[in-house]
Amino acid sequence: MSDFKEQIKIVLLAVIAVALAAQTFYNSDNENGVDPNGDVEQVENSTLPPNLNTTPIPETPQVSEPAKPKGPTTTMAFAEESFDFGNIKQNSTDNKHIFKFTNTGDKPLVVENAKGSCGCTVPQWPKEPIPPGGTGEILVEYKPGKQKGNQRKTITVTSNTEPRDTRITISAIVDETPE
Repeated sequence: MSDFKEQIKIVLLAVIAVALAAQTFYNSDNENGVDPNGDVEQVENSTLPPNLNTTPIPETPQVSEPAKPKGPTTTMAFAEESFDFGNIKQNSTDNKHIFKFTNTGDKPLVVENAKGSCGCTVPQWPKEPIPPGGTGEILVEYKPGKQKGNQRKTITVTSNTEPRDTRITISAIVDETPE
């Protein structure tokens, strides 16, 4: 068994050594005629070996703007953007609230998704388009489990609005219950 552990140690050390060597190699490119943009500069007396592949390394993708809604956009307004449950008990399961909203635009409103900031917050949203002037509801159920103290959870509603994401929140003070 100790031979097996020794072999694992050797393999791990080899992996670390290869990773360090690769990092050193790539970092040395910046000092040897390859600028950070990946363009090869003409450098006299370069220490680059003649057979070095100087193909530029692809740039890290830039953080892009959030995706635009597909199709026509509209607007929505919530009657309230936050709700406080007040004091509730750990492991309680009857914490539900309905957030009402109105399509304030002139195109049908399509709610594509509603997602809680953690698994303890579960929203349900209308799957059918809401016509202009129409109303809809998002039911949010909060199950605090073993959480305790002040809690604030966010529900992100994604729809064909600009911006695509609208956030509503719930909060509560979760009282610890003895086991």
